[in-house]
Amino acid sequence: MARILVTDKLADEGLALLKNDPDIEVVVRTDLAKDVAGLRAALAESDALIVRSGTQVTAEVLEGQTRLRAIARAGVGVDNIDVAAATRCGIVVMNTPGGNTISTAEQTTALMLSLARNIPQANSSLKSGKWERNKFTGTQLEGKTLGIIGLGRVGLAVARRARGYDMKVLGYDPFMTTERAAELGIESVTTLDDLWPQCDFITLHTPLSAETRNVIDAKALERMRTGVRIINCARGGLIDEVALLEALNSGKVAGAAIDVFEPEPPAADHPLIVHPKTVVTPHLGASTEEAQVAVSEEAARLLIDFFKRGQVRFSVNLPNLNRAELEDLRMYLELGRRLGMLHAQMDRGSPKSATLRYRGEVAHKNTRLITASFAAGWLESALEAGQVNLVNAEVLLRERGIQVVEEVSTDTGDFGTMIQAEVTTDRKTYIAAGTLFGRRYLRLVRLGEYLMETPLDGTLLIFSHNDRPGVIGAIGTVFGRQGVNIAHMSVGRQRIAGKTVGGEAIGVVNLDAVPSPEAIAAVESQPDVLSVSVITLPEEGAMPPWLAS
Repeated sequence: MARILVTDKLADEGLALLKNDPDIEVVVRTDLAKDVAGLRAALAESDALIVRSGTQVTAEVLEGQTRLRAIARAGVGVDNIDVAAATRCGIVVMNTPGGNTISTAEQTTALMLSLARNIPQANSSLKSGKWERNKFTGTQLEGKTLGIIGLGRVGLAVARRARGYDMKVLGYDPFMTTERAAELGIESVTTLDDLWPQCDFITLHTPLSAETRNVIDAKALERMRTGVRIINCARGGLIDEVALLEALNSGKVAGAAIDVFEPEPPAADHPLIVHPKTVVTPHLGASTEEAQVAVSEEAARLLIDFFKRGQVRFSVNLPNLNRAELEDLRMYLELGRRLGMLHAQMDRGSPKSATLRYRGEVAHKNTRLITASFAAGWLESALEAGQVNLVNAEVLLRERGIQVVEEVSTDTGDFGTMIQAEVTTDRKTYIAAGTLFGRRYLRLVRLGEYLMETPLDGTLLIFSHNDRPGVIGAIGTVFGRQGVNIAHMSVGRQRIAGKTVGGEAIGVVNLDAVPSPEAIAAVESQPDVLSVSVITLPEEGAMPPWLAS
């Protein structure tokens, strides 16, 4: 019999599913959420744990838990669970990504309507004894343009509701094809700079990451229409609050509706909370009776399936691999992942498909898992930390209309093993290839038509340039003046009939630190430099939780 410990309040419907199963024992201890010692003791006698956001499942809590096999989070985020520690302990972590979709989408549309019609302000005025009809004249949604940043489950649910108001819907999601978006009634844009000036309303539905933090900043606000209205029911930290406050005061932004803050709860005198042009709610996106029931039931079903059928669904950390196979594939999987991360950061348009070509020794391995690792690396920066791994990466790509195919050849070329990733976007096809040196070192050996050899880790500055004397020296001088050390440099030149020729070339510089905007601008200003990209990859030997030992 499996014993399941529940330490946060769970809807009765989910508890009933567990209690009605004769093979499961349920222990509800909501008093343990803040009691680390008590929680550790209870987990030592439990096979699984169900939490919401209240219980902090830290490395300290998990250390030495040999009986615990699974954790189910009744909700989407797993911020309160140390996923890496759980993985090291061999504990499966699962979440319920679809349970609060409708509730969050409805909260978004409710806030959008509140902004458009000044409902909270009018309500407060009337209750204070005033009758100010002219003061609260609003605007219709019909005919307006809504920009949606992030076309996942919630973003698409908001789009469906917006179309019901006869709004035009623009969408930005680097992992949604233009064709798939069109099928869903959304006009896709390839850059946020294309979205900002077209929208009357903008809503955020993207995870918070290094790439999305302050995605709405002063520059973005400057490009928006005067009178734009902004809604955030996703994550605190997506909006530069100082810049938004200035835009509200200047009239550039007509209003903002905010359900999420960083940190939470915010100070009572937070300037956006007290501002007359804002509508604020205390993180109510998933706070409906229906959502609470849905995530409760789904968490219960996840653990029932896990213990009774051996099925793992919505796992955020563990692939379906036995230990021996994982050890054999570990470096190949990491090579695939880093090629995916490289492609994700090149900013080359909306992706449509990817082809993975395996040549040499790697062709004898489980290439489907390596392809999944590439897909996980490709999506890693677009999703919440821990939400993508070998299990779900390709499914997430298919949901976005992106197909990934494989080509395998046992013939060896210049290298004993090589993985080549070709990504086709709405602009063209881009190629990156890598290999293993000594089964330990990951190397980038091709970009486009250019051959090279450079470590596939840390900070890479990639620049295309005219193949003329002095270019490389100028790049070195720039970083010398900026105090940034160059760890490695490789240059690839055009090759025709086996010979190098003049024309364009590509350089890859491994840096010991991320270059400043001033350093990048100095490189871009060189007369023979044609383009510059900065790629950030894990340091040598660093791996995600689902590949780490």
